[in-house]
Amino acid sequence: MMLTHQDLEDMGYFEAFEENKPINLEDYAEWVENKMITSGDKRFLENTMGLIGETGEFFEKLKKHKRDDTPLDKQGVTLEAGDMFFYFIAILNLLDIKLDDVVKENMKKLDSREKRGKLKGSGDYR
Repeated sequence: MMLTHQDLEDMGYFEAFEENKPINLEDYAEWVENKMITSGDKRFLENTMGLIGETGEFFEKLKKHKRDDTPLDKQGVTLEAGDMFFYFIAILNLLDIKLDDVVKENMKKLDSREKRGKLKGSGDYR
């Protein structure tokens, strides 16, 4: 059963985000951590399968939009992207990797590739 926007409203899902201010990603990572209901290997499996499942739901919405030539369900895509992000952050938390570090390292890597004319191509170390 897929949750609807109304279901999420009824559960108070959006209340934490009602203020129109940026979300601190460290605070979000802590918030995610407080939602964990499993631990150890079971948690790793749950979080990994959760990320895979939510990624499938995200792309399913995009597929239907393209296949059926219908308007994009931005609200639905946004909700699925949020679920993907939740599980991604949960996995980073489990691995003791800070999102800030992930973003900084990615920016350094891509800036280096750009300076060397290597944005196109393949391979991690080009």
